[in-house]
Amino acid sequence: MRMIFGLVLIAGMALAGFAVYMAQGYINQTENALSEERAFREMVGDMVQVYVAAKPLVYGQALTKEDVKLIYWQASALPDKPFIAEDDLFPVNADKPRYVLRAIDLHEPILAAKVTEPGQPAGLTGLLAPGMRAFAISVDASTGVSGFVHPGDFIDIYWTTSSGTGGDVTRLIETRVNVVAVDQQAAGDDIGGAVVAQTVTIQGMSETVARLAQAQATGRLSLALVGQGEQPAMNASDISADTGSLMGEVAAVEEKSCSIKTRKGSEVVEIPIPCTN
Repeated sequence: MRMIFGLVLIAGMALAGFAVYMAQGYINQTENALSEERAFREMVGDMVQVYVAAKPLVYGQALTKEDVKLIYWQASALPDKPFIAEDDLFPVNADKPRYVLRAIDLHEPILAAKVTEPGQPAGLTGLLAPGMRAFAISVDASTGVSGFVHPGDFIDIYWTTSSGTGGDVTRLIETRVNVVAVDQQAAGDDIGGAVVAQTVTIQGMSETVARLAQAQATGRLSLALVGQGEQPAMNASDISADTGSLMGEVAAVEEKSCSIKTRKGSEVVEIPIPCTN
């Protein structure tokens, strides 16, 4: 009996030691996990709920509650003007929906700049900045930068017309103008590579629209694509070229040729020689 009691005691102590060992391991794992979580939370910061697209949304689509959902987003990495409250995105007193102004991908935040105000149509009027007007310019492959002008780009506009002296003159009349649409594609629509368009619609002040209308009626407008972040050209009104200046440049680079005439039998031939002056 004593032997049996001793064996049971030893087995019990072994099981108790194993249980303590396992408990210590679990506690250590839990503490490590908590430490990692604290470090991750400190690195990420606060999280907030924002409305994102529950499916891809296209330009002109009416926005409904079924099209969005709430997810957690890092507060320090929030884009400009997201929708956080449902009443802001879907006002209770609004009897008409918002419309999508720019294509929105799955799980992309719904931003104020990408949707209209409730009831506002998703046409060009929704894309124009306050005080701006839309104006369409007729283009082709040569005047429209071979179709590489897309909505949202900035362009310089050149006007070519008769100079009145038998030649043409080309002048830069507008610089860094914003393109809001190309043919029927507005800013925010999915556009692939080059698309040879027939019209490019820009936005500008009333004075700009008047100048472009007069220029288009009296000559030909050509576009030049402006690089991202580039500022408007200085002294744009002084940038011009005409046929005379081009001919002058060509004449200036023409090489001088010299020759002598000599008689060979009954014929007079001209032999080229190096110029001495």
